[in-house]
Amino acid sequence: MPPHSDIVKVAIEWPGANAQLMEIDQKKPLSSIIREVCDGWSLSGSEQFALRYADGPQLYITEQSRSEMKNGTILRLAISPARAARQLLDRIQSHGIDARLEALKELAKLSADPTFATEFINMEGIGTLARLVESGTHFGEMLAFTLTAFLELMDHGIVSWDLISLSFIKQIAGYVNQPMVDVSILQRSLAILESMVLNSHSLYHRVAQDITVGQLIGHLQVSNQEIQTYAIALINALFLKAPEDRRQEMASTLAQKHLRSIILNHVIRGNRPIKAEMAHQLYVLQVLTFNLLEERMMTKMDPSDQAQRDIILELRRIAFDGENDPSGTEKRKAMYTKDYKMLGFTNHLNPAMDFTQTPPGMLALDNMLYLAKLHQDTYIRIVLENSSREDKHECPFGRCAIELTRMLCEILQVGELPNEGCNDYHPMFFTHDRAWEEFFCVCIQLLNKTWKEMRATAEDFNKVMQVVREQITRALAMKPSSLDHLKGKLRGLSYSEILRLRQSERMSQDDFQSPPIIELRERIQPEILELIKQQRLNRLCEGSCFRKLGNRRRQEKFWFCRLSLNHKVLHYGDLDESPQGEVPLELLTDKIPVSDIKSVVTGKDCPHMKEKSALKQNKEVLELAFSILYDPDENLNFVAPNKYEYCVWTDGLCALLGREMGSDLTRSDLDTLISMEMKLRLLDLENIAIPEAPPPVPKEPSTYNFTYNYG
Repeated sequence: MPPHSDIVKVAIEWPGANAQLMEIDQKKPLSSIIREVCDGWSLSGSEQFALRYADGPQLYITEQSRSEMKNGTILRLAISPARAARQLLDRIQSHGIDARLEALKELAKLSADPTFATEFINMEGIGTLARLVESGTHFGEMLAFTLTAFLELMDHGIVSWDLISLSFIKQIAGYVNQPMVDVSILQRSLAILESMVLNSHSLYHRVAQDITVGQLIGHLQVSNQEIQTYAIALINALFLKAPEDRRQEMASTLAQKHLRSIILNHVIRGNRPIKAEMAHQLYVLQVLTFNLLEERMMTKMDPSDQAQRDIILELRRIAFDGENDPSGTEKRKAMYTKDYKMLGFTNHLNPAMDFTQTPPGMLALDNMLYLAKLHQDTYIRIVLENSSREDKHECPFGRCAIELTRMLCEILQVGELPNEGCNDYHPMFFTHDRAWEEFFCVCIQLLNKTWKEMRATAEDFNKVMQVVREQITRALAMKPSSLDHLKGKLRGLSYSEILRLRQSERMSQDDFQSPPIIELRERIQPEILELIKQQRLNRLCEGSCFRKLGNRRRQEKFWFCRLSLNHKVLHYGDLDESPQGEVPLELLTDKIPVSDIKSVVTGKDCPHMKEKSALKQNKEVLELAFSILYDPDENLNFVAPNKYEYCVWTDGLCALLGREMGSDLTRSDLDTLISMEMKLRLLDLENIAIPEAPPPVPKEPSTYNFTYNYG
């Protein structure tokens, strides 16, 4: 009798027959199991059959994937992948239009299966589909199914995109450039072109020649958000793969075609809410746009370059209203030195040396010149206002502008590649053609205001910059819809408000370090940890939706996982779309007993992350990944939708296993709840000094005559 863990109880269906209930021995060859199933229905030629899942994607079961079968799974006996591939290949080349359409429809569905795809590709199936497209004789549904099947097959990575013919590319590009084309055909054509650009350097050049940016921008002005998403994804792909010397040229072309304002009016401010994939593509476009600043950010100023030195002279001229220079060289030099000091440069004699450090390099000087020319009144006010203060309280404009530029580059991750799975785009950056420079202008005024509020001196420079960083990051987290909205948020985040927020977020260290308070904190902590544990487990009982990691983000697949109310079983299963609310346990067909869970691993230790490259775009996915390892040598892999869900689930799973909850969220919740509880308990002691040591016990009285005599 094989061990219980090697036996899987399943139901197997066959059209027109009663289902067979079987106990499958996982140690037994799959071919032997299929033979037994065929014998049960008196079917000959078992080698012509295979097992598939009856629900969900209905994938074929192979020796490699059979370990994923669970008790209670419903399977279906079907013709083998090789036989199905041969039949479909013959049918799509038949003369009957109806038969060909049905075959292409079935092929589009089956092509997502890697086992079937391998067989179909080995029969030169992709070449057949490509010729059908190149012929130009297919239209409507037939062409849509053909393109769907082609894209699914290519997405498995079995065949190189470099083998695609030039005539095929021209045909696909033609569908994108046509003014009137079926929506489903346009979607698939845009997706195919995006994959070509991302997967082949040579195809990038061909696609870039055949696709006009103007036509892509035209697809953003439609009401269909999926078409808009595919169009932006293709623009991003062309942007990402363009040679560095062509990116600025492409950005200029997009600006001339008013890409920013079209996205703002037709996408961000459109009538439909922004879906996750659209948010990701907007984030990617935002990152790629800011990355155009990287070259200037990493360019040092050449102190001997007169053209660059002239920019500094221009800053001086604008600030001091073009005062006539003294005639003598020495007098002019002395006057310039004084002016450069008033402008806040660190090196008064040769301010060009202030821009030799990268980052921010020449980008800081570009920002300063933009402020001086486009916001001249603001620039002059900041410079003259500080030059009229006492030396110790003046805010050094030059030094502040350089450090602020470096800070903004860090906050917006200039030079970093987009992170897969990140949707963190900021609508306000799509409201102005010079959004970066305008953002700097808003922030330099904030810095000057905060400096005054803090009554800072030169020694407080780093403290001021820390406060300004906090003001900016807090304001950005509120997702202001415009630069004016950002200004309003920053006005509300004054220095006094930052101090209040800091105070409310953590207890003052000075007031809570006495031994009695520390002892009270230690007594309260277990109660609070138990409260947090219950919250985490309740959250797991509600469940969460997770996205499956695939080769293409645009075809998102979801699955849901939740804990049973008795905390004994984890239920999970696939979903067609992201759910709106709680998913009933009945719809979640798979389950894992909590008693079988051996451990929870995160990040690089996860089985599904070990094969991931260490590229920057995978960093965020890595930070949100965790896996459950359970008997016998199985795993369930997760990628959380955000940091909050990651913390909740890793904490909850650790609590189930009786282990310490160590997430950042637990530490934050623990500090907040302990702080609140202690403040409530200490309300009666407000404004009373708590002694470091308990008061001494008084000496025993000499007599007890003071006691009351009840006699």
